[in-house]
Amino acid sequence: MKIETIVNQPTIEGERFTLRPLRRSDEGLLDMYTGDERVAKNTRSIPHPLPPGTSAAFVDRSQKEDRTEDVWVLDGSAHGLAELLGVVSLERMENDRSEIGYWVAPAFWNTGFASEAVRTLIGANPHNSKTIFAEVFQSNPVSARVLTNIGFEYIGDAEAYSVAQERTVPTWTYLKKIG
Repeated sequence: MKIETIVNQPTIEGERFTLRPLRRSDEGLLDMYTGDERVAKNTRSIPHPLPPGTSAAFVDRSQKEDRTEDVWVLDGSAHGLAELLGVVSLERMENDRSEIGYWVAPAFWNTGFASEAVRTLIGANPHNSKTIFAEVFQSNPVSARVLTNIGFEYIGDAEAYSVAQERTVPTWTYLKKIG
């Protein structure tokens, strides 16, 4: 029997959902949503097709004490919405910096959930970051708009490898100064 451990990570209240740490019970919905090619191909690290055990390994990594990335679920259940709308994360970098990442399940696209999640997480600033970076694939201008609408500044083009696309793809890089 596996006992669920929720790591030392804050729960953050948003307007329409709660940002909470991943739980073992999230694996089924994670499998369903990250198994969708549209989600996987807009990320660096989600493979497609999704191999068995990928979501379980993701939950395990997110619950380790020595992790460098904190992961939150957009949980709308207290507001009459789905229990898992998407995911937002902050990865610790050096010198009071973090990198934010996010995805929303396709069933909830064009609802403002990504913008609300990013805005809520930055407002809480659980890493006490002075600068937050973000990177989006140039083929995903909607994610770029999420960032610019929240006040991220475009700082340049780069490239990143996408596991699902099995290739290096062009990206836009953004930053937001906090405080």
